[in-house]
Amino acid sequence: MSTFGLLPEGRWLKNSWKQRFIEYAGAYSRCTGFKSGARREMDPLPLRILLVRHGETDWNRDGKFQGRSDVPLNEVGLAQAEALGLVLRNERFSAFYSSPLQRALETLRIIRLHHPGVPLHIEPDLMEMNLGEFDGMEGVRWAALYPGFLQAWKKEPAALRMPGGETLQEVQDRALRVLSSIAERHKPGEKVLVCAHNFVILAVLCHVLGISLNRFREIGQGNGSINRLSYEAGELRAEKLDDRSHLPPFLKNSRERFS
Repeated sequence: MSTFGLLPEGRWLKNSWKQRFIEYAGAYSRCTGFKSGARREMDPLPLRILLVRHGETDWNRDGKFQGRSDVPLNEVGLAQAEALGLVLRNERFSAFYSSPLQRALETLRIIRLHHPGVPLHIEPDLMEMNLGEFDGMEGVRWAALYPGFLQAWKKEPAALRMPGGETLQEVQDRALRVLSSIAERHKPGEKVLVCAHNFVILAVLCHVLGISLNRFREIGQGNGSINRLSYEAGELRAEKLDDRSHLPPFLKNSRERFS
């Protein structure tokens, strides 16, 4: 059954967004699709983890720092979630995992409309970085008020603590801990989807790619992006990162950086 237009809790896309998305989705589904790489018949399949960033919110659009504040998806974010649901509708998942913040939960619930029998689990350690006193501030105003912190953040962000909040290193530690826990609950060959946030995903990807957290800006994550990882013998490996090919141009936003 199509989910275009009708969303959880009776929310609807505005007609203009709905029509544009349906037109793009039809063309996309005819022309593209995810194809896994070939493996030899006797090779064991790894556990696959799809790490997905939630759809856009008004705070993403307006350049506000969005940590633990519980901001809902906006119209673009709802459409991005619909696009995710469409491109993932034919994949088989053993479980869904989400941050408890509503922007992630709502994104995953829209995806799950195509997979109603797949269990959904909420994991607090998938929550966005605790930005403390900076949460909700506009980036331009923050940069003007805290030039010293801005310079330190640009130079060595990994161990820099947000006033009243976390460090990137702490975010990475808890994110890897919960992903390891999730992986241990599943068998090789299964596939799970995890919906989380910008800094959580960037911290995980720095680990997967073997680069310092101080280089997180080199990765980037757009709203509604998909990262395909594999887990085998206790190790995470990257297969495809920041994939937004399922999003039409009018639903792609810039990749945010806390800078």
